[in-house]
Amino acid sequence: MRRISTLEGFLVAAAGIVLVDTMIVIEAVDTGCWNAIAGQKRVVTVRECEDELRRGDMGTPGYVTVTDENIARCRVVALSDADRAEFQLSYPGAHRLDPGERDLLALASSFQHNFELCCCDKAAVVAAHALGLLGRVVSLESLAESVGGRPRRAFKRQYTERTLATWRTALLLESSL
Repeated sequence: MRRISTLEGFLVAAAGIVLVDTMIVIEAVDTGCWNAIAGQKRVVTVRECEDELRRGDMGTPGYVTVTDENIARCRVVALSDADRAEFQLSYPGAHRLDPGERDLLALASSFQHNFELCCCDKAAVVAAHALGLLGRVVSLESLAESVGGRPRRAFKRQYTERTLATWRTALLLESSL
């Protein structure tokens, strides 16, 4: 896969970059942590996640509105079909990921800079482990804490450090057998 060294003019620093998927943005907005995260981190996502954020059904119970202003606080990277195909060849389980997670992990696996990867789906964490990226995965809870974000309600279970630690431990134990 071609290595991504810059983000189309985006100032890339050695630290502070966090790659986020759709569900992370939604939960961060819903808990009131988005401004703290986007204000202190260089938030990067992929075009598919941006599209997913715009496609929500407002009639769905519990729907969270993510505004254009929220989305504008992310740097959005568009992957080519060739990038996707190359990723799918390098990770046989890519078909188990939703399109946004797939593209985000494709970006992460080709990214040359120091970064954190914030996702809340077990399939994405399993994929990150298979790609050698498990050490870069952070929970939304720990990401919010790292920037002083104070959620207005408790994070849902899959966004917590406890859940991520359970998944991470199971994956590391499995791979050591």
